[in-house]
Amino acid sequence: MTRRASRQASPPAPLKVDTLRTRDGHRVSFTVAGAADGVPVVVLHGGPGSGSQPGALRLFDLTRFRVVMIDQRGTGASTPHGSVRHNRTDRLIEDIEAIRVRLGVQRWGVLGGSWGAALALAYAGRHPHSVTGVVMRGLFLTSLREVRGLFVTARKHAPRAWAQLCTAAHCDRPAALLARCHERLQRDGDAKEATQHALALAWRGYENAVLASADSRRSHSPARTSRRDVRKLVGKYRIQAHYLMHRCWLGETRLLALARHAAAAGVPLAAVHGSRDPVCPPGNLRRLARAVPAAHVECVRAGHLASDPRLHERVAHALATMFLPTAHEGRVLRRAA
Repeated sequence: MTRRASRQASPPAPLKVDTLRTRDGHRVSFTVAGAADGVPVVVLHGGPGSGSQPGALRLFDLTRFRVVMIDQRGTGASTPHGSVRHNRTDRLIEDIEAIRVRLGVQRWGVLGGSWGAALALAYAGRHPHSVTGVVMRGLFLTSLREVRGLFVTARKHAPRAWAQLCTAAHCDRPAALLARCHERLQRDGDAKEATQHALALAWRGYENAVLASADSRRSHSPARTSRRDVRKLVGKYRIQAHYLMHRCWLGETRLLALARHAAAAGVPLAAVHGSRDPVCPPGNLRRLARAVPAAHVECVRAGHLASDPRLHERVAHALATMFLPTAHEGRVLRRAA
């Protein structure tokens, strides 16, 4: 064997799906992709409630990374789907740590986007000795200010879709919209199914319209949705309302304290944020930088989603820079579809 060949990375292994059974009745699904001897990184999805997105794998060179994507409780392939029972941030953190131990990973990097970025900071703050670094995209700080921004202030970006959401929630006061959505999305028997379906579709319509306001290329035309897909949407927004009503059991002050604790323990932090993000305010980047001066922060001309080409490029670069010591400039990065 030549010296050069001995340094080549193992080829990517096929996707492997596994399940963590918790003591409180959840089955947490997770997928492992990439090289068996690659640099381990766990991916934490947004929402809350969205489930893992396969497109996240395009951020990684899978011949050099070992990527673990977790469907948080009640999301994606995790069951019971849409359940809010025993579903809160501290339990999600326990699940992440249990999966790390299950996989035999001593320490791993963390990638989180939006709500996933907040969860990444919370996890790193609670278990800094399990984390080699954190990369964030579109940081959400779990503040009342941000929640109000989403349900009240952001209506200026999508007034028609916002009005449709209010109608579906039977709400005539903007400040009460989240609470009404939360109330109506809880499981109340089959009689409430049609109401929940209409509300979930209206929430998705509003969310898509707000996201499209930052990207003229993004279509927000209503798509045909199967009954099964609508049930998934109900579960997604039931979990999201559950978390947002409780400020994700964090809040900005506590979350930034956890970020400081992680940094003080030697965990490097990097955040990339879109200057035109209509969901998570770009000012969140400044708040993180003030709380953790050592954090590497970057604001790019982009919106909120990782599929934005500029965000995709800079997040992929941040991952390679933080976790691959031999990464070099000018690598060809695969774009998100």
